[in-house]
Amino acid sequence: MLVLEFWGAMDKRVAVVGGTGKTGRAVTAALSARGAAAVPLGRAAWIDLAGALGGCDAAYVIAPNMHPDEPAYVESVVGAACRSGVSRVVLHSVASPYVPAMPHHVCKALAEDVVRRSGLAWSILQPGAYVQNFAAGTTIRLPYRAGARFGFADLDDVGEVAARVLLEDGHEGATYELASFGCTAAELAAALGSTIEEVRPRRWAAVEGKKLEPRVRDWLLAMFAYYDGHGLPVGTLPMRMLLDRPPRALVGP
Repeated sequence: MLVLEFWGAMDKRVAVVGGTGKTGRAVTAALSARGAAAVPLGRAAWIDLAGALGGCDAAYVIAPNMHPDEPAYVESVVGAACRSGVSRVVLHSVASPYVPAMPHHVCKALAEDVVRRSGLAWSILQPGAYVQNFAAGTTIRLPYRAGARFGFADLDDVGEVAARVLLEDGHEGATYELASFGCTAAELAAALGSTIEEVRPRRWAAVEGKKLEPRVRDWLLAMFAYYDGHGLPVGTLPMRMLLDRPPRALVGP
């Protein structure tokens, strides 16, 4: 069965819009491992995005982090996909997109609506916070409480799920929340051999956030406030069902 899937994938050409970042690289690697021709598209592709998408069977869409108008960005990609003949699109969103207290999450909820109304065959992936956001063996300055609970997603797991959804039939119209495991921020840091230093959000804004664009800094502060009160729990069953192996567990690096 896996051999048949591999040979079927060899006929597929998949664009990864935003393919030069860490998420795009993980998706590109997973597509290549399944035998598909992955086409990572960075900023230069926007000169003629429809042309860059030409000949592709599907597109994976990753908006730039904290984009000021993600719905418009996704609408531009969807429009280019339609003009180029791409019939299938998978959007990289976020777990719990409709959270009014987090503006960048709401932007993703609106971008999801764009995809659902696109007329293309669509799927949406909603990963939790990345495990890779926590560096191993370091001191992590955390502007929210260490006991906040999350559903953490490993990048390799997300990449493999994305490749499967892009290459297999049966995922059209599906929205999948994705987490590899659930734990608190403190538990993840301990498993990675890191330590946590809790800092006040204002202190974070004055140090780590000092050089950020004010809008981005404010959006991040809103996210930290939400995390402090509620964390971001995500169920793990969809990830387990979509992988051909167990997802990453809460273990060391």
